[in-house]
Amino acid sequence: MELAPNLHRIGNDIVAAYLVVAPEGITVIDAGLPGSWHDLVAELASMGRSLDDVRGFVLTHGDSDHVGFAERLRRERGVPVYVHAADAARAKGGDKPKAGKQSMRLGPLLGFVGYSMRKGGLRTNWLTEVVEVHGGETLDLPGAPRIISTPGHSPGSIAVFVPAVDAVFVGDGLTTRHVLTGRTGPAPAPFTDEPEQAVRSLRALVDTNAHWVLPGHGAPWSGGVAAAVQAVEHAD
Repeated sequence: MELAPNLHRIGNDIVAAYLVVAPEGITVIDAGLPGSWHDLVAELASMGRSLDDVRGFVLTHGDSDHVGFAERLRRERGVPVYVHAADAARAKGGDKPKAGKQSMRLGPLLGFVGYSMRKGGLRTNWLTEVVEVHGGETLDLPGAPRIISTPGHSPGSIAVFVPAVDAVFVGDGLTTRHVLTGRTGPAPAPFTDEPEQAVRSLRALVDTNAHWVLPGHGAPWSGGVAAAVQAVEHAD
């Protein structure tokens, strides 16, 4: 799905990943679920590109519904996978804190679980090698992605700002569709380690003035980053 010139999404409002396209190649941001591999191949083909054009992977954090096909692409194509040092162990299958009590509705919950099962979510392919980042870097990848540290959802959660496509990719820093309740619009994401810290971290995104705010779960937000952050801060 083309969101804008040189900016594509694969997946859907339940679980999404993104492609930044440039003449010199493609940067993939997040990897959804293992079965999202087929969505990646199809999206590349629709652009007349192939897996050989992928130059790098950036993971917003190390949870299973974001590492998806990253290890397969790294292993088979030698594509480097960048992840924050504080989430490196998590991306390799390390322990994750147990989430507190979550609000949920049966329909959205079953939709999330069913989609995850269809996309291979029961057999996570954890990373075996990563390139660690720490926040503040501009990576030598197509689109020149800039890493912004946004701890809270996990210790090493990051946002990825790509000025070339006027977008900030936020992973689970916020959601525009709560996978457990179905609620839409910018709001805190579920399964967050430190919810208050996660909301505070979003202030670091405002200075980007990005038009697009692109979460791992939910519809793309085109109302500007300041409005999205404000909505999260005032969410019930």
